[in-house]
Amino acid sequence: MEVLDDYTGHVEPGGPAARRTLAELTISKISVGPMDNNAYLLVCRRSREALLVDAANDPERLSDLIGHDADRPQLTTIVTTHQHGDHWQALGAVAGANGADTVAHPADADALPVPPDQLVEHGDVVRFGECELEVIHLRGHTPGSIALLYRDPHGHPHLFTGDSLFPGGVGKTTSPEAFSSLIDDVEHRLFDVLPDDTWFYPGHGDDSTLGAQRPHLPEWRQRGW
Repeated sequence: MEVLDDYTGHVEPGGPAARRTLAELTISKISVGPMDNNAYLLVCRRSREALLVDAANDPERLSDLIGHDADRPQLTTIVTTHQHGDHWQALGAVAGANGADTVAHPADADALPVPPDQLVEHGDVVRFGECELEVIHLRGHTPGSIALLYRDPHGHPHLFTGDSLFPGGVGKTTSPEAFSSLIDDVEHRLFDVLPDDTWFYPGHGDDSTLGAQRPHLPEWRQRGW
């Protein structure tokens, strides 16, 4: 598989992956499936252990992203950000092929095709190799939607938001109450506590930063669900 190292946050369906190299971690983004889902492969550079955020679709492409040669990273963990089917079509195949543990929030676990090996709550930590991700529960898009935060010790934070936050607004909700829950969590658990240079990686489409989106929070809240 072609992997581009000039990371911009944009990938094309069926196209090459894009890789971002940090001091302790690499982040590879790929678009899979008919709904242009993003999957993210995070590799600890010291241990070569890897974590996949959303085994969304196309298990063959995800396997190609991990690699097939002897020095490929060891996929130890797959985190599913939420229960919607477009985010777990390849979960069973990729977890089975790699012997990876699966992780999800308990409120969304019953809808997944593979019972999670690890249930996580808000404030928990998911570790792979010498890297760790903080779990942030964002209630509203689904009851158990989670984001994952990597605090780069050498740079700005990196945030994987699933379908809870996109450039241009929060994720889809099905009622005013769910929208209020989601916009409140996104504002208080993300924007109120993380800096503007936090780069976030959504479940579909291009990346952005919290700083680029922060001025639009009032209009998102007024727009409603």
